[in-house]
This record gives sequence, structure tokens and C-alpha cells, in this order.
Amino acid sequence: MGATNDKAEGTVDRAKGKVKEAAGKMSGNRDTEAEGKADQVKGSGKQAMGHAKDAARNVKEGVKDAVRKD
Repeated sequence: MGATNDKAEGTVDRAKGKVKEAAGKMSGNRDTEAEGKADQVKGSGKQAMGHAKDAARNVKEGVKDAVRKD
């Protein structure tokens, strides 16, 4: 999966998690609230993975450029 997809899926997971957490709080359902919090953590992880992939690609391109200049 690409960096953009990871970041997009992470954003969706975080949004779903916030909705679930709020619904759980409003209804008094602690399980739903906990699932929401877990979805938010999962989404944050996916977003971090996407950012890491971007950073790795940037480093790779930087190394290529440095080698070409020599």
C-alpha cells in the first residue's frame, strides 16, 4: 500500500473512531467507546506509516541526487 493510501485510510479510521467514541459516551456503552479509541490509535498508526514511507522515499531520492552530482 502506498503512502497516500495509508494516510487516507488512517484519516478515515480516526474519524470513525471519534464517532464511535462519542456514540459510546452518549449511550453509556463503554465497549463502543473503547472501540472508538482503538480505531483512533489504529488510524494514527496508519498515518504515521504513510509519513514514514514518504520520508523513506525522500531519503532515497536525496541519495540518488547526491550520487548523480559526484
